[in-house]
Order: sequence, then C-alpha cells, then structure tokens
Amino acid sequence: AKKARFTFIDLFAGIGGFRVALQKLGGKCVFSSDWDKNAKTTYYENYGEVPFGDIRRLSSEKLYSGKVDLVCGDFPCQPFSIAGVSKKLSLGRKHGFEDENQGVLFFEVAKIIKRHRPKAFILENVKHLLRHDKGNTFRSILHVLEKELGYYVHSNVIDAKNFVPQHRERVFIVGFRRPVQFKFPEVQARKPVLGEILDDQVPPKYTLSDHLCNYLQNYARK
Repeated sequence: AKKARFTFIDLFAGIGGFRVALQKLGGKCVFSSDWDKNAKTTYYENYGEVPFGDIRRLSSEKLYSGKVDLVCGDFPCQPFSIAGVSKKLSLGRKHGFEDENQGVLFFEVAKIIKRHRPKAFILENVKHLLRHDKGNTFRSILHVLEKELGYYVHSNVIDAKNFVPQHRERVFIVGFRRPVQFKFPEVQARKPVLGEILDDQVPPKYTLSDHLCNYLQNYARK
C-alpha cells in the first residue's frame, strides 16, 4: 500500500467533508468522531468506518494513541451562529460557552490537540463566532490555542459561494506547532451555473405537492 503523506484525526466529522479533501492530498485518517446517527451511517457508507460517538465520553484508551500530524474539526456552530443564538435566547437557553451541551465542545478539541501535539490543526465554524459575545468568545479560543497550547494561529473567513450555490461564509482557524510562512489561498474558481447542477430526469417524488408549496410560501411570508 502507498504510504500516507500525513495522518489526521477527523473530529465532528459529519459525513466527511474534511476527510474527502485531506485524503485527496494523500492523508490517512486514523480516528473519526461524530455523534449524529444519520451522519455516522453516511460516513460508514463513504469510508467503511463508523465514527466514535459523543466526544465528551472519549477516554484516552479509545482515542488513537499513535503519532498524528493534523487534527481537523468543525466543532458545533449552533451556540455561536446568529440563528442558533436567537433560537436559544427565545427559548431561554444559554448560548456560547455557557451552552453545556455544545458550546464547551471546543475545549474537547483543545484537549485532543494538547494530548497529541500535532504539527498542525484546521478548525472551522460560522462567521458569527468572530462577533459572538462582543468578540470575547473568539479571543478566548485564540488564548487557548496560542497561549495555553503554544500554537501559531492564523484565521480567515472564506466564502464557499464559488463552489456551492449558496452564500456560505465560514471562519477557518489554522494553527502550526512551529512558526511557518503561511497565507490563506486566494479562492478563485468558476462559479457553477444552475444548468450544470440540475438532473434532466427527476423522480416525481421530488416534486412539491400544492399543499407543501403553499405552506412554504406562507412560512416565507411569516
């Protein structure tokens, strides 16, 4: 078998967005984790392995113990997103780091980075993370990564609109164990057009019923 160029841990893996990119670059995934059962099913279909479940129950003996070059993770964004915060506030729930179910999961990522000391990490979240709690949340994250863990950190907002039919801005946080010359790449790609994406033959089950169509229109007006 061809030797991997690097090894990586895939946290909050979803259906494997990070993994498909890193494998194309010659990386080998040595551990994955996600708690959503449907995501885990799809991940298994894509990669032949079932990710570990709740990262908060991840004991040291269950985590890969070998050398790891890279840790990547899309830690939960709901506690920090505009929509997520609004919903939690309307329900009288806590958000940000005070959200004990999701907000504190960043610190679980930090524990794994501290344990493995990878050469680098890539973390991703919603753009609003930069402004959450008047910027205090993001400053806390940088403090942990830079001051407590000792990494050289770079961050940038990247919009995926050149690759998907959606205005989708996300903040990427990249850290290195040693200082390196790093610059986020300029995203230059031809935007896809609708005709390239749509299927010519579409099963009838995907056509909205009049009832559902009216419901969605009414909901949009509301």
